[in-house]
Amino acid sequence: MLIHGEAIELDENYQTYLNRVMRMTLPETYGSQVQHIQESPKFKRLPDQGWQASDFPGYTVVTPCGAEDSENKALFDRLATYQAQVIQKMGGDRLAAVPPGSFHLTLADLIWDGSYRHAKQENPDFEGQLRDRMAQSFQQCAALSHGQPVRFQVLGLMVMTRAVAVCLAPTDEESYDRILKVRRAIYQNPEVIAIGIEQQYYFTPHITLGYFGDISGLEGDRLSQAFEDLNKHWLEESPQEFLVHQAQLRKFDNMTHYYREIDWPAFKF
Repeated sequence: MLIHGEAIELDENYQTYLNRVMRMTLPETYGSQVQHIQESPKFKRLPDQGWQASDFPGYTVVTPCGAEDSENKALFDRLATYQAQVIQKMGGDRLAAVPPGSFHLTLADLIWDGSYRHAKQENPDFEGQLRDRMAQSFQQCAALSHGQPVRFQVLGLMVMTRAVAVCLAPTDEESYDRILKVRRAIYQNPEVIAIGIEQQYYFTPHITLGYFGDISGLEGDRLSQAFEDLNKHWLEESPQEFLVHQAQLRKFDNMTHYYREIDWPAFKF
């Protein structure tokens, strides 16, 4: 977030963060969230064609996507099965599924949709500058490269205003701190700020499973109970681990595909 041209930090200490994300998987949170869900504009359901992704371009810093992340294949396979269960419970008209091959954890939102289009229009060199400045930010993180991944675990099902996801948390404070330092190297880099990139959200790690479609006629109590039942999948199993080996700058044209060139900036933990 920018105030008078200066970056304002949106970080929490580990315990405050953990308390916040743990609440997201509680039954009372589902009961509250279902009162506020909205149809997502990121997908449209077309006659005889099913769900089609809407144009929604931008850049982000993410982990390698499902199809390319062999280190987390077992979890991604489990998430694909779980995603199918969520859709079966909700109905195919209610939720537009994200392709499992694009499952990922966002480490730092950068720029998207209208802001991205405006930045490109105002600055023909924007994309090249963004790549150069992200490389600078990653170079500042050299001391954090230990040859060891950052360990996360799945906490449970998370219901957002326009999407359903599984919520994650780093397994300890040191892991959380390593991620925050990478985020600060991005968001507090004056050269990144100068091209219009700003931090807008607290870090809420999650892997999106799908976006809400037709929500007409949904009964809040019944939907809340459905989410509570679906979350038992994670409560009844031993914690599922997700390993973050790398942060990569990637581009997207919509919410189904995140891509990069081989020479684009990346940071190896």
